[in-house]
Amino acid sequence: MALLFAAMPSLALAHDVARSDRAFVQTVSGPAFFPFLYLGAKHMVTGYDHILFLLGVVLLLRRLKDVVLYVSMFTIGHSTTLLLGVLGGIGANSHVVDAIIGLSVVYKGIDNLGGFQKIGLRPDQRLVILVFGLFHGLGLATKLIDLAMPRNGLVTNLVAFNIGVEAGQILVLLPLVAFLGTVRNARSFAFSARVASALLVVCGLAIMIQQSMEFFAS
Repeated sequence: MALLFAAMPSLALAHDVARSDRAFVQTVSGPAFFPFLYLGAKHMVTGYDHILFLLGVVLLLRRLKDVVLYVSMFTIGHSTTLLLGVLGGIGANSHVVDAIIGLSVVYKGIDNLGGFQKIGLRPDQRLVILVFGLFHGLGLATKLIDLAMPRNGLVTNLVAFNIGVEAGQILVLLPLVAFLGTVRNARSFAFSARVASALLVVCGLAIMIQQSMEFFAS
């Protein structure tokens, strides 16, 4: 736990845009479909907050159709606020949004541990994942708005970026779901899943604490 909290700054920056990528985004003029496709995929593959949340979503799902359903709800939410947020100039304080993204990771960890059932709460997971997906997309939209992307070719570049995000999501989920399918019937899986869920709570709290500290310090 001490190591995780020591790594809070890097966890907190998981949703940020790399410096070299920022320079490209700010200077590109006109449609650049494939570069933005690559940037979107890179963001998802290296976005620890996304990966942690999606791990929590699929960890206990046994049926492929449930994986597709819940991940689709996240995709709908993420894509909606990413596209509409940038095109409409609708952003928010990045620290607040990233703290909520950390909360989404905490939520899935607690949910997987049965914490909400123990107190009689049974939220509709489809709706919860959709709402958190909206915040994940808003977080990235806020970052892109701050970069002041050129308006020339903006729609094409945003669509390409969003397609890249979803492609990166598939690249992350395919091996993850395949791995979970091979170990799900092992005797130790239930214990391992509880440990993983507890670690999700710790990592989510780390993100929340760091972002809250950054918010009050700014």
